[in-house]
Amino acid sequence: MKKIRVGVVFGGQSGEHEVSIQSARSVIENLDPEKFDILPIGISKEGTWHVGLGAYNALGAPIPAKLLQAEYTEEEAKALLPEAVSQVLPVQSAQDIDVIIPVLHGPRGEDGTVQGLFELMNLPYVGAGVVASAVGMDKAMMKAVFAQAGLRQCRYETVLRSRFEKDPETTAQSLEHLGYPCFVKPANMGSSVGVTKAKDRASLIEALHIAARYDRKIIVEEAVDGREIEVAVLGNEDPLASVPGEIVSGNDEFYDYNAKYVDGNSVMVIPAEMSAEQSDEVRELALKAFQAIDGSGLSRVDFFLDRKTGEFLVNEINTFPGFTIYSMYPKLWEVTGLPYDQLLEKLVHLAIERHQDQNRSR
Repeated sequence: MKKIRVGVVFGGQSGEHEVSIQSARSVIENLDPEKFDILPIGISKEGTWHVGLGAYNALGAPIPAKLLQAEYTEEEAKALLPEAVSQVLPVQSAQDIDVIIPVLHGPRGEDGTVQGLFELMNLPYVGAGVVASAVGMDKAMMKAVFAQAGLRQCRYETVLRSRFEKDPETTAQSLEHLGYPCFVKPANMGSSVGVTKAKDRASLIEALHIAARYDRKIIVEEAVDGREIEVAVLGNEDPLASVPGEIVSGNDEFYDYNAKYVDGNSVMVIPAEMSAEQSDEVRELALKAFQAIDGSGLSRVDFFLDRKTGEFLVNEINTFPGFTIYSMYPKLWEVTGLPYDQLLEKLVHLAIERHQDQNRSR
């Protein structure tokens, strides 16, 4: 049986560069070597593409042990890399790839830009297509699509950076109908990068300044006293939803970047403690959100379970969520009954299936 050659793309030019490298390392170490040949493709923060073992050296990342040839130590392998370090992805490498796994998080990776490149190259790739990726990245567009689909959400406003910078005081005042505290987020960013909880007008203005560093569009949302529930979705035309999980943040304020990747104080509870009826409801809502943006491959859909009303409010969808072996998405599927290595294999075949279906169109 011929092995499938998989190009694993990682790094990228977003604020989630380091998170991407962590995810890609887990992916590479868990792809079955009996079924897959792996081509590492790293994108530096400057936007240069590197191929082969040199991709790790160029990005300052450790080389996964699986990729080191048995006769070399890691030090010896690194000594052989200089020629590969400066190599930009050549056409012949792309032609040899059967499927791409774009393990990229955030702008210029999860937002449809890279997906468009792979479409032009006519390469199968894991995950959402161009439109779904773009909508899933842009929280303002995402919320508009969710509203059209009839999904309940917390109250929010979209603010343009140009409007805010012209008159910060008036802009902040116009948002106070959402109440305090409220959350301020860049529209196009993930992993809670640039997200701040504002408790009064002064901190709201400061939060808007912080979010404006990352994007021209800013989302301001009311705070909801709710449990953070997440559901993993897998599939193309007929997707499946995992058991729901819950994030119990070790940060008293909210589940921010440090709580996710630095402090290690947050806990994932899988499955989340809720009634069978609630579990069924949130899984159906996750599928509805996935299909609303025309998702494919995978997504993680995040909800608030309002403690006062008992209602589920959709927060956002992540079209390529964190993918380390410790991340919520693969953990949800593991508890549902699909181990990490089998999940990867399923995603590869879903990418090929979707590509074949697209190529049927005239």
